This record gives sequence, C-alpha cells and structure tokens, in this order.
Amino acid sequence: MQAFLDTNIFLYAAGTPHPQREACARVLRRVADGSLDATINSEVVQEILYVLARRGRRDDALKLAGHLTSLFPDLLAVTRDDVVGACELLRRYPRLSVRDAVHVGTMLHNGLKTIISVDSDFDQVSEIRRVAPGAV
Repeated sequence: MQAFLDTNIFLYAAGTPHPQREACARVLRRVADGSLDATINSEVVQEILYVLARRGRRDDALKLAGHLTSLFPDLLAVTRDDVVGACELLRRYPRLSVRDAVHVGTMLHNGLKTIISVDSDFDQVSEIRRVAPGAV
C-alpha cells in the first residue's frame, strides 16, 4: 500500500525542535530505506518552497526541494482531473483547505487512500484515511 505524505511531514522534520519532529523524521527515514512506500505531488514541493522561502530560509527550501525530487523521482503531477476533483471535495467538505483538497484530489485520482499527516483536517474526508506520523 502506497501512502501520500503531507507537506507538514517535511516541514516538521526539517524544522526547529517540535514534539512532531522525530516522528516525521522517522517517516522520512523509512521512505529513504525503502520500508515505507510513499509518494508526494508537485504541490507538496511547491508548498515547501513557498513556506520556507517566506520564512527567510530560501537556501533550505531549495536544498529540501532537491532532496525531494531525488527521493521521489516519480512524484505525482497535479493534473486537470486532480483540480476538478479538488473542487468537488471543496463543495462536499466546506472546512477543507484548498491545498488539502488538491492533495486529496491527487490521491483519489491516483488510487491512493492513505495520507500520513499531522493535520487532523483530513479526518473529515471519508474517502481517505489519515495516519499520524507517530503511528507509522
């Protein structure tokens, strides 16, 4: 079973000390050693670039984006169908954020049902299952 990794996994793992940092770093170590089959979409990379650059960490953002494109050579593109699916999700789940809807739209279009994320907002989406990084 392949899982989708939410952006927050990378941001916590690469961030300052935080209660989620070690669990998120452990998830990434498992991906790197092949014991966890996971993927991301291009929006995750964009979001990491945006968030870290906005925080004044542009060099870190570029370095992390480079690692991600190496770790996930087949990262999923965000397609028209994903965006159409995201719009439908936004209609069905009014509290779901736009970025989260794009991730779920990409997941569903690619047959993925599990997301690893700290974000409990995904719990409202009945089509997928969220797993906290500490439970991986």
